[in-house]
Formats: sequence, structure tokens, C-alpha cells
Amino acid sequence: MPNRNLIQARKARQDEFYTQWVDIEREMNAYLEYNPNVFRDQTILLPCDDPEWSNFTKYFALHFTEFGLKKLISTSYAPKSNNYGEYYQPTLFEINCPHYDEDKSFRQGRIFVLERKDMSGDGRINIEDLQWEYLNGDGDFRSEEVTRLRNEADMIVTNGPFSLFRALLEWILEGEKKFSVIGNVNAITYKEVFPLLMNNHIWLGPSITSGDREFRVPDSYPLNAAGQRIVDGKKYIRVKGVRWFTNIDHGRRHEPLQLMTMEDNLKYHRNDKVREVAYQKYDNYDAIEVPFTDAIPSDYKGVMGVPITFLDKYNPEQFRILGITDRHNKHGIKTKVYTNDDALNHGDLNRRATLRTASGELKPIYTRLLIQKI
Repeated sequence: MPNRNLIQARKARQDEFYTQWVDIEREMNAYLEYNPNVFRDQTILLPCDDPEWSNFTKYFALHFTEFGLKKLISTSYAPKSNNYGEYYQPTLFEINCPHYDEDKSFRQGRIFVLERKDMSGDGRINIEDLQWEYLNGDGDFRSEEVTRLRNEADMIVTNGPFSLFRALLEWILEGEKKFSVIGNVNAITYKEVFPLLMNNHIWLGPSITSGDREFRVPDSYPLNAAGQRIVDGKKYIRVKGVRWFTNIDHGRRHEPLQLMTMEDNLKYHRNDKVREVAYQKYDNYDAIEVPFTDAIPSDYKGVMGVPITFLDKYNPEQFRILGITDRHNKHGIKTKVYTNDDALNHGDLNRRATLRTASGELKPIYTRLLIQKI
């Protein structure tokens, strides 16, 4: 089912979603549980961030000393560069600063820096020691000045605009940085993203594996759909299919998936769909259909087609990913290409794996990852 909030945001470029503190905390804690020193002596860059709205800078500033950070840098977009510029109102934090400039505040991005310096004189390093100044440009992460900050950083953490996810990921990987960024689960199928997942260059984070997540949005964001609310004057929306994408290791990647045999799944699986379609061989791929991750049979050695959310449980020591049944990717292990002689909708059939029903009808299946047990 399409996510109306996300579609609306893409159309209007209104995808400036501010991540909740608890979602940041859960993900970072998972990295720390696996490696307590994961952030020690690191310079962390938070692009597409604004400490007055976003929780990323606040979170890492609070834990700056505890995590042993070397330096924290965050950058924000200029108000004029997004759809909310016309509603922009500077905060007291900004107005009361000696170098506040009304024109620059509207047209230029800002950079915020926290280092191992007690600027406030209170005997500790926290957000009170955060220093800021204007960027020369509008704060776009692809700009030369923000790219220089990327090159300085060891790690990048952010929730960038969903509409720019491909560009953001490419920009991060060009810099060969460790990272953790939020995106939509359907990004798994992008031709630029899937090969990275298949070859274990990146993977999904551990803390979000299902459901939707609530994000704060700017005051000017129109609330006109279900799942949206206002609390204490702040606007929130719920977005489905959100995931963390990362190359930072965590414990869940190394937990084996507990499986039943094919026979036991057919007998005992809680979903009737397993008994209806599971383990049928595709008509156009040399693989069998597995409609749910927890229905993967422990005793099958061949290739299986599983939902893309399999990556939530993926252990590279237990499975290998061979391909994907998606029209934009060249990594599918296809055995047949349909023509008009096979079906009038042969174009649609060639975009997916298909099952042949008892009546002989060809039925396309939603995108599947092609996997095999090691």
C-alpha cells in the first residue's frame, strides 16, 4: 500500500522530516552494544541537520564526552533552499548571537561545531559549547564546502531528504566513510543501492524492522492525512517503511535466523498463504517462492525468492544474496523472457518473478530477493 505521506512529500519536495530522539538512541545504542568504542576519537558529520529542529546534534552533543568524540559537525540548509523558506522565522538563539545577519540567515546555510573545548566555562562539554557560523552557500551536502567537511569526518549520521537518498548515499560512499542514514525500505530495490546490499558493502540497521515511524515536520507542513497530529503546537506525521541504512557493524547481523523444515512450515506456519503458494517454483526464475521470511525452509538448498524485508534478518554468514526480481536491476537469475505470445501483459510479467496458477494464468509476484543458504 503506498505511503501517502511519503508520496506527498516527494511531489512537493516536502521531505524535511525530523527524527525522534528515541529512534536515534535505539540505533546508536545497537552499534555501541556491539562495539563500545565505535564513536571514540571520531569526527562525526551530521549534514542536512539543524540543531534548533533536529535531534541528531542534540543527541551527540549530550553524549560527546561519554562517547569520546573528537569533533561534532552539523550543517543546515538555508531556509530559501526549501519549501518552508517563505515561513521562516529566526529563533532567539540566532537573533541573540552577535554575528546574526537577517539576509544571511535566509540565504545561507549554517555550520555548527562542537570540539573538546569548554567554551561556556561550566566544566563540561555539551550543547552549550556549540559554536556556529554561516556557510558560504546554502548548505547543500553536495556543495564543495560541505564535501570538504565530509572529507574531514570519520562518520556521517543523518536523516536527509528522502527524495535525495540516492544522491546522499553516493556522496557518502564517494568519501569512503562509515555512516548511518535513514531511508525508505523501497530503496533496497534501487539499481544504485541493491548491488551494495548484495555484496555486503552496506546493510540495514537493527533498530527499525517493521511498522511506521513518527517524525516531526516544520510548522508550515500541511496536515491533511491520517496518522498526523499536533502536540504542544508541534506537528508530527507517520511514515511507513522506514529503515536505517549503514555500514557500521552490529550484533543482529551475526544472529542466525531460526528456521523450520519445509514440511513443518506447511503444517504449522500461522499464515495460510504458506500452504497456498509457498515453495512453488517460479515460471521465469530458477527459484521457489517463499512469501515470508519466517517461512524459509531449513532443509532447502536451492535458490529462494523472499520479500525484501528479509534484509531485516539477514545474516551474511547464513545466507548469500544472488539477485533480485526487479525490472531496474540486472542481478536477477532469469530463465525466461515473455513475449506477446505468452500474455498481453508480458511487459509487466518480465518486471517480476511469476507463478503459474492451476488454471495456467501467469501471476506476477512483488519484488523478491533471490537467496541461498550457505
